[in-house]
Amino acid sequence: MPPQTRYAHPFLPITRADMQARGWEQCDIIIVTGDAYVDHPAFGPVLIARFLEGRGFKVGLLPQPDWHSAEPFKALGPPRLFFGVAAGNLDSMLNRLTAQKKNRSEDQYSPGGRTNCRPDRATIVYAQRCREAYPDVPIVLGGIEASLRRIAHFDYWSEKVRRSILFDSKADLLVFGMGERPIMEVADRMRRGERIQDIRDVRGTAYTINDEEMRAHEADPAKRAADRKTVVLPSYEAVVADKHAFAVMSRDFQMETNPGNARPLAQRHGNRAIYMNPPALPLEDGVGAADANGRSVAMDELYDLPFNRVPHPIYKDEGIPAYETVKHSIVLMRGCFGGCTFCSITEHEGRVIQSRSAESVLREVRALRRMGDFRGTITDLGGPTANMYKLKCKSEDIEKRCRKLSCVHPGVCENLQTDHGPLIGLMQDVRKEEGVKHVFIASGVRYDLAERSPEYVKELAAHHVGGQLSVAPEHVSPRVLEKMKKPGIESFERFQQMFACASEEAGKEQYDIPYFISGHPGSTLEDMVDLALWLKKNGKRPRQVQDFIPTPMAMATAMYYSGLDPLKMEPVYTAQGLREKRLQKALLLYWNPEHWPLAREALKLAGREDLIGRGPNALVPPESAAEAARRQRAEQRDEEAGPRESRGPAPRQHAGSRPGGPGGQGRPGARRPGGPGPRPR
Repeated sequence: MPPQTRYAHPFLPITRADMQARGWEQCDIIIVTGDAYVDHPAFGPVLIARFLEGRGFKVGLLPQPDWHSAEPFKALGPPRLFFGVAAGNLDSMLNRLTAQKKNRSEDQYSPGGRTNCRPDRATIVYAQRCREAYPDVPIVLGGIEASLRRIAHFDYWSEKVRRSILFDSKADLLVFGMGERPIMEVADRMRRGERIQDIRDVRGTAYTINDEEMRAHEADPAKRAADRKTVVLPSYEAVVADKHAFAVMSRDFQMETNPGNARPLAQRHGNRAIYMNPPALPLEDGVGAADANGRSVAMDELYDLPFNRVPHPIYKDEGIPAYETVKHSIVLMRGCFGGCTFCSITEHEGRVIQSRSAESVLREVRALRRMGDFRGTITDLGGPTANMYKLKCKSEDIEKRCRKLSCVHPGVCENLQTDHGPLIGLMQDVRKEEGVKHVFIASGVRYDLAERSPEYVKELAAHHVGGQLSVAPEHVSPRVLEKMKKPGIESFERFQQMFACASEEAGKEQYDIPYFISGHPGSTLEDMVDLALWLKKNGKRPRQVQDFIPTPMAMATAMYYSGLDPLKMEPVYTAQGLREKRLQKALLLYWNPEHWPLAREALKLAGREDLIGRGPNALVPPESAAEAARRQRAEQRDEEAGPRESRGPAPRQHAGSRPGGPGGQGRPGARRPGGPGPRPR
């Protein structure tokens, strides 16, 4: 950006010169982040930094510091209170590697999309460098990488169960979930003189305890939900040795995620342990109600903070790809009560929907209008889900006592209020704003909720779709959808019909673009054949297929690793080995000639050679002479390279359940389990 550009607000200090310009000798808090510095609320570490600044703290930022030595971590001097360390908006391993464990060609959160701007396992590396730079300064971990790795967890990229990130990072405290409430309380108490090792009762935080303390919890563990005692999870050593214990750990952890009734958790790691307070309470909707101690935090406050909404000038003309995605988008809410087993949103943002007020959203629309490159198009008006704005349980008391993991599976709960009226009114208000020409909804639509509101579907089709609407049925098999905790395909088909009729009524030619996952636990080659046949029958040719990636702490990851459904403790079949995953993906791309060889192999393994041919019922054509020649050359190269054992196991032909865990090769968090995206934090 040109150096003469005037910004509405000062950027957070990133150099000593910035501190001197503010007249500061020392920062209170320094946030270290693996993302480039984009002064925008969609970037989690920056949002936390601005939030703390708004509460009166002197906050500095170290974006993407060189981690090869401790010197770059001394750039702002030692903070008075603590270092806050985050890998960025994504888990650093997911940010670098695909489901096939190949390096991604772009880092969406780095200038110019460059890769290698952050280390693998960035939270651990950054924390270690902070400790080297200033051994006596406390370190607080946060962000999605730390949040989802706070207990023993399966790590897809190393194919092993790793211990809590607190032990490897040697940090003093970990803030999990959306961290505004806990980080504010920790910072405020430290400002008033408390030592970090004495701050042990803040909701949404975790820390390490010694053997004696853990023995006390083990001697008197929780036995029922109402006793409020500590739930003792199977130890790290137990879940490494026994996959059944891993499944039990995953189940017990998931059952303590509702802030209204969650109990503390503890997990032994050798002669020490990790202790987790219950999750932080959700933020208040809208402007909220201030309390006497000043710790109340409401949604509107976050988005009224003084963001410039642009990357820092140090990046000059280098774009930040993730910023280009979100710069003209608006977040309405956070949280998700869907409980999809493959998704990290619920684990990180919580199940309770927290919504902004209409006035706050309209203020942000007006701020967008003042941006020089805004041309009247809001690219997304949504959040983790497009249509959960202001949807809540009909009773706060019921919500606090509920221990269900999903409000919409196996069916929409009778206590869930599904009125889309407030959302429809807000959509209409945003469209009426001066200077706004188009308002699109790019967030995923939860179709089982949308079909309950024909008025919403009409509003969506008439005004908020630019020809294509993304929806995510994920699969067609009832058995697989049950493992995903997604509604049956019939719900999607009803929504399809509603959307088509609404588009026709609006005089628009529009299409739904469904997303699907291959290789999800529970899905066999036969299931993928059924999905491919459904796609062909419905004239769908998906161009973006998500290859399942097991992210830390997700329920589907527990299924992938343990071979068990943690909720039912029954065996679950899972595609193992990178080749078997490619075979499932090829069936979804049956229409693409590049995938025909793998699709034929998959059909043969599934016993469906009848679908190889040129008739109307075939999925792929027979092998051509040119393809056969290429295959023979490839087989010859493989033979010269050595026996199959050196190249990894062949895919199994078994289509039933299996009790065991992974037998072959190789899995994120984000809004979907796939590639990088701007949310969740």
